[in-house]
Amino acid sequence: MFNVERWQEIFEAIAKNKLRTFLTGISVASGIFILVILLGAGKGLQNGIEKQFERDADGLISVWSGTTTKGYKGLNPGRQIQFRNSDYAISVQKFGDQLNIKSANYIFWNGVMTYGKETGNYRFIGVYPDYVNVENATIVQGRFINENDLKNSEKVTVIGQKVKLDLFKEKNPIGEQLVINNITFKVVGVFTDPAGEREESRVYLPITTTQQAFGVGDKISNLDFTLTKKDTYEEALAQSTKFTEELGQLLRSKNIIAPDDESAIGINNSIKNAKQFYDLNLYIRLFFWWVGICTIIAGVVGVSNIMLIIVKERTKEIGIRKALGASPVSIIGMILHESIFITTIAGFVGLLSSLLLLELVGPLVSSDYFLNPEVDFSIALTTLILLVVAGALAGFFPAYRAAKIKPIVALRDE
Repeated sequence: MFNVERWQEIFEAIAKNKLRTFLTGISVASGIFILVILLGAGKGLQNGIEKQFERDADGLISVWSGTTTKGYKGLNPGRQIQFRNSDYAISVQKFGDQLNIKSANYIFWNGVMTYGKETGNYRFIGVYPDYVNVENATIVQGRFINENDLKNSEKVTVIGQKVKLDLFKEKNPIGEQLVINNITFKVVGVFTDPAGEREESRVYLPITTTQQAFGVGDKISNLDFTLTKKDTYEEALAQSTKFTEELGQLLRSKNIIAPDDESAIGINNSIKNAKQFYDLNLYIRLFFWWVGICTIIAGVVGVSNIMLIIVKERTKEIGIRKALGASPVSIIGMILHESIFITTIAGFVGLLSSLLLLELVGPLVSSDYFLNPEVDFSIALTTLILLVVAGALAGFFPAYRAAKIKPIVALRDE
């Protein structure tokens, strides 16, 4: 039942001790503010990590060549290893039944591209048809490189959305002629990529055409594979770990590299990296929760201390109330109301402030591993409810102590 007199008492008590109430509220509000901000930061880390893994196919295993650091079979260290078509062929031949996606590429990091009067510098890459899945790209116009392009070394190209906007503007590029390093190619497709403009500033060609047209023979830059799906993460990790070890041994043997020379051939296993990133993110979020909860506890302890002081100050008043017939429950309710009121208002202010800050500042904070910090509203509301419950508990013990005071003892209090 709504008790007007009870609320008048609460507001009168707050009015008499404005500074004390304000400082108590600040300690509570800062606790939930810090917790929500930390949870938002944790979510931002998770979003950033997930965005990184959206760039490529799930479970992607990429292989590249490096420089030997050890002598082997009469060959000196310091040799630059160069992958060739035969490295890709022998890998597919040995592991073909395990592979889901397979591709190789040859990368030109900078090429001059011209359409009409428009010119730009972009990366172009010779690829296999499966490379569209390696990059998680989506074809929005036309098609991607196909087996016929590969077999006949067709002079066709698939361009990124940014290249299309830069060179072709609003014109449909499909069927148009694009000049790449003074060689003319027909545009057969346009793609978008979840990683954004950096990936959409690329141009793809059939790898056979790239090798012939630009005089690189049978050289390739990287090998890319994904494996057949497994039911659990542990199975997928075990499968990919075994595959990378066996693939590394195969390629080292073929290129006359010491079996323990890790620098000559690099292999990136995204499944293993994903576990490391997500484990790290989990630990960070748990730490944030710990810090935030400790801050809230500090605020609640402050509320409890203030309630103890209030009980001490109102001891004689409590004694008079009990002498006039006030029940212990009414005494407890009187103290609890004030405690819950202060905690709720302060917690609500802290919650709104933190959500507003995340809403305003979050979109402005952007990096490769931090994106769109946010907090699920249900979680935020749950923290507020927990805070109110904690505030009630903080007020209960001083209230219970007040209810236990004997009227004669309370009336003697000075």
